[in-house]
Amino acid sequence: MIKEVKIPELGENIETAEVTSILVKPGDAVKVEQALLEVESDKASVEVPAPFAGVVKEIRVKAGQKIKVGQVIVTIDDEAAAPTSAASGATPAADAFAAQSTAAAAPAASPAPPSASVQTAASTMSTAAPTPRPVAGALQKPGEIGAPAAAAPSVRRLARELGVDINRVPGSGPGGRISRPDVKQYVKSVVERRIAGPSVAGGLAAAELPDFSRWGPVRREAMSGVRRKTSDKMVQSWTTIPHVTQFDEADVTALEDYRKRKAKEFEKRGVKLTVTAALLKTLAQALRKFPEFNASVDLNTDEIIFKDYVHIGVAVDTDRGLLVPVIRDADKKGILDLSRELNDLAERARNRKTKPDELQGSNISLTNLGGLGTTFFTPIINWPDVAVLGVGRAKTQAVWSEGGFVPRMILPLSISYDHRVIDGANAARFLRWICEALEEPIQLSL
Repeated sequence: MIKEVKIPELGENIETAEVTSILVKPGDAVKVEQALLEVESDKASVEVPAPFAGVVKEIRVKAGQKIKVGQVIVTIDDEAAAPTSAASGATPAADAFAAQSTAAAAPAASPAPPSASVQTAASTMSTAAPTPRPVAGALQKPGEIGAPAAAAPSVRRLARELGVDINRVPGSGPGGRISRPDVKQYVKSVVERRIAGPSVAGGLAAAELPDFSRWGPVRREAMSGVRRKTSDKMVQSWTTIPHVTQFDEADVTALEDYRKRKAKEFEKRGVKLTVTAALLKTLAQALRKFPEFNASVDLNTDEIIFKDYVHIGVAVDTDRGLLVPVIRDADKKGILDLSRELNDLAERARNRKTKPDELQGSNISLTNLGGLGTTFFTPIINWPDVAVLGVGRAKTQAVWSEGGFVPRMILPLSISYDHRVIDGANAARFLRWICEALEEPIQLSL
C-alpha cells in the first residue's frame, strides 16, 4: 500500500522550511525513524524521519525547495519487500548521502560501524582523497585529511562549530550514519579523557607548533611540577565550567582607615593586617548568606552539593607558580586569627613548606592582584568550586557626594561564577553584598 509522508510540525510558529538535502532515492528500503531528508527553518535544522518502514516510491520535493508544514514529501510502499544491501555494508540512505557528498570527488571510505571506538573510527578515514580537507579546532589535529563521513549538513555544521573532525565521530545510525547526539557524545568523551589525564591520545590534542627557530634564537625550559599541575587544572576548569564574570566597586575608605588604626595593634601580636584578611572575613560571611556560592556540581547524579562548612582558598604567587592554600572554617574565625593564618600559609607556600592537604578542600577562592597594580580581571574558577573572587588595586578617586566631589578609596572586584548553579542576578546580589559589607568595617570586629 502506497502511503504519503508529510512534513510534520517543526516548532511553534514555524510554517515553512527549506529542503537542504534528500537522504534517500526511489527504490531505497527504509526503516521506521530513518531520516528521509533534512529541512532547515529560520530557527533550526532537523531531519524528517520515516513514520513507517517500506520502499521509497516517489520523492516529491527537491533540494533547495521551500516547503510547508503538512506538504507531502515522499511516498512509501509499506508492503514492498525490503532489498538487502549486505554487499555494500551500508544502508541505501548512507549510499545516497555519500553519492551527494562525493559527486565531484573520489568515492568516500566506508563509515565506521556503530560499535567502533574513537581510534577505530579515525583509522577508517580515507587517506586517498584527492583534495586534502583542512582540519581546524581544538579537537582536531592540523593537517589530517579524510573522506566525507555519513552525516547530514546540520550535523557537519555542529561538528565544525565544536571544532570536531566529523570523521573521528563513531556513528550510531544505519551504516554508521552520524547524528547530532553522536557528535555531542564524542565531545563529552574527549573532554572526560582530557580531564582524566593530559597524556591521553585522541582528546584535546595540542596543535603542532611551528619551528620558531626559523625566525630567531629560542630556548626551551621544562615546566615545573606546579606549572604543569596548574596548566592541567586550568584547562579542566575552563572546559568544564561555563564561566561568567561580574564586576563591581567597593568604597573601602572606612576600611582603610580601620586597617591603619588597627595595624600597630596587630603588629604587637606579630600579625600584619591586610585588605586580603578583611576580604576573607567578608567572603566567609557572604557564603553563609548565599549558599549557592558554597556548592559544587555533580554531573554524574545531576545534583548540587551544598556544603555546611566554609573553607576558602587563597591564591599565592610563588617562584614555582600559583599555589592555593586553604583556610578552613573561615566563618568561625575573627579578623586577627584569619590574618595570622593567612600570613603563615602564604609564607610557607613561598618557602615550599605547605602540606598536600593544605592545598585541597576549598569551597571558593580569592585571588588578590592589587599589589601588582591591576584593576578588573576575569579569574578562572578553581574546580570543583563554583566561584572565585578577584581583587584589584584600590585607588583614590573623586566621588560626587552631597553637592561636591570628595576623595574616596575605591576597590575593584571581579567574581567569576559557574552559570549552571548561579544566575546572573544572584551573582550581582552576592558581589553587591560584599561591597556593602566592606563599606561597613564595624562588621569585621563583630
